[in-house]
Amino acid sequence: MGSDAASAVNAVWRLESTRLIAGLARMTHDLGLAEDLAQDALVAALEQWPTAGVPHNPGAWLMTVAKRRAVDHFRRADTLRRRTDDLGHDLEEAHVPDLDAAVDRIDDDVLRLVFMTCHPLLPPESRAALTLRLVGGLSTQEIARAFLAKDSTIGQRISRAKRTLVGADFELPVGARREERLADVMSVIYLIFNEGYTATAGEDWMRPELCLEALRLARMLAYLVPGEPEVHGLQALLELQASRSRARTGPDGEPVLLEAQDRRTWDQLLIRRGFAALERAEALGKPVGPYVLQAAIAACHARARRAEDTDWERIAGLYDVLADLTPSPVVEVNRAVAHGRAFGPAAGLAVLDRIADDALGGSHLLPSVRGDLLARAGEPEPAAVAFRQAADRTLNDSERRLLLGRADELSG
Repeated sequence: MGSDAASAVNAVWRLESTRLIAGLARMTHDLGLAEDLAQDALVAALEQWPTAGVPHNPGAWLMTVAKRRAVDHFRRADTLRRRTDDLGHDLEEAHVPDLDAAVDRIDDDVLRLVFMTCHPLLPPESRAALTLRLVGGLSTQEIARAFLAKDSTIGQRISRAKRTLVGADFELPVGARREERLADVMSVIYLIFNEGYTATAGEDWMRPELCLEALRLARMLAYLVPGEPEVHGLQALLELQASRSRARTGPDGEPVLLEAQDRRTWDQLLIRRGFAALERAEALGKPVGPYVLQAAIAACHARARRAEDTDWERIAGLYDVLADLTPSPVVEVNRAVAHGRAFGPAAGLAVLDRIADDALGGSHLLPSVRGDLLARAGEPEPAAVAFRQAADRTLNDSERRLLLGRADELSG
């Protein structure tokens, strides 16, 4: 029973931690305290479930324990008596809250938490780091990798951000206040999805639970702000990217690259949803931004029944527009891929050669793309060297095996 209970605790924590922290943050107005209370509930579960058994509604059990800890905290501190009374009254009404009957409220709490962690009191880099930590459940190392920063720098940002937001307004912003946070909220949702789509570190190539959470938040955001094309563009992009999830791993969990995927396994429902969201964005008749452009690129892939049917010239053109609109090293790397497919590997290498090697902070992305373009150009030995360099840089075990495998094929 012990090992089963421990597995259940871990599974429930992965599913419920974000909602738990979001609900507690709404009650306490203190993100640091909300995290501590959630961790206390986790410790209680690890202590009690192996002997008492896993409760019928484990998420509700964790919330009940956390709220009791909150009551104790406020009583000991002899402050916030009104919140203590509210929490105590809630517990008196129902020994175990029926969280299944309050799904809408919980979802609102999560979206509220996203807007809260993108608070204008925080500098932009701290907003994203804090949201990825609390909503995405990413480790400090994973966030540092996403931002090409040091672990210690990210840790300090998150700690300062929590202190800054103690006592801040936790209500869902409206009007101009919502608009000023919208770009940061979209950016963070996209980062959460990307970490799930291709995990920065660890054994697994993907972390599907992060993809699902980001997709859920994107859909909620599109419902909340229906007049903004970029919001629909973000939803379209995530729907279309997520449609490939089943095809991105092989029988043993090994990565399968886009051109080798069995497109018959792509999720047609998600593709239709993606196309519909893209149409809504374009129908608004407003200037489009990077998410709509990226969604249009993803749509080109989704329309191609075979890899060789892909309209790479259109994709290259869309990346050219994207590079002018939001220039960045990552966009340039992807532009190099598109130009390499559309106009030959030499064209892709010409784009890639203009990117400084340190522009991506030692990421594996640059040598990985270089290896692919060199292999297509008929230069196997330099390609193998590039793939080995990329393998040395990645922290993901599955990706490392893939890169080393490509290097060995070329060397052989």
